[in-house]
Amino acid sequence: MSEEKNLRRKIAVLIDGDNAQGSLLPKILVEVGKYGQVTVRRIYGDWTTSNMNSWKDNLNFHAVQPIQQFRYTIGKNATDSAMIIDAMDLLHSGVVDGFALVSSDSDYTRLATRIRESGIFVMGIGEKKTPRPFVNACDIFIFTENLVPKNKPKKVSPQKSITGVKKSEPEQPDLMSLLQQAFEVSVQEDGWATLAAMGNALYQIDPSFDPRTYGHRQLSHLIASNKGAFEQRGVETNGTTLFYVKLKD
Repeated sequence: MSEEKNLRRKIAVLIDGDNAQGSLLPKILVEVGKYGQVTVRRIYGDWTTSNMNSWKDNLNFHAVQPIQQFRYTIGKNATDSAMIIDAMDLLHSGVVDGFALVSSDSDYTRLATRIRESGIFVMGIGEKKTPRPFVNACDIFIFTENLVPKNKPKKVSPQKSITGVKKSEPEQPDLMSLLQQAFEVSVQEDGWATLAAMGNALYQIDPSFDPRTYGHRQLSHLIASNKGAFEQRGVETNGTTLFYVKLKD
């Protein structure tokens, strides 16, 4: 799909307020805007509770519609059901061409899969702790850690559960393995692969792939930082520079 067609795509942003950070709302909307026009903006949660306070200052300014969802049972999240029902209504209405599901909750895995089965673009936005099934169910998944400025790393003691077992984030795919797989999918008969084709292949292999995860804003910069494994060259055609990548022997 061309970039121009991507920008014409109408996207519904549905936010699970219980599983997202209010301070990131502006950056979330900017990120989604890279893939289309945000036409529906809704956030779900129990607005009678204090944990939703972080969202209130940003809602009116960014024209996000709050959806009230009471918790019928203590410890149970009713937001999931309300958001899923609205997503299916929007899907069948045909008023949008894509969805952005903002949550780190694996309960939305089946929803993302169902949307993709309909041939509709779906992206996820959540923390790195998001379970891989939800990440892989999306066309693209953006980690919220990549939306905030990078500070000097601080030494943080590992979190422990009640049982004393250390918690860890889901293991991320090996970078070099990802790049090599994407190259093999994209390589042409002359041994070179276009950078654009390689980028598309990376998202097919791992929807959460993002050069920012590895300290680079663009894929070309990430490839250039791995000169020992890849060769990169630019070819100017009709005033446009196309980049090609080759895996070194």
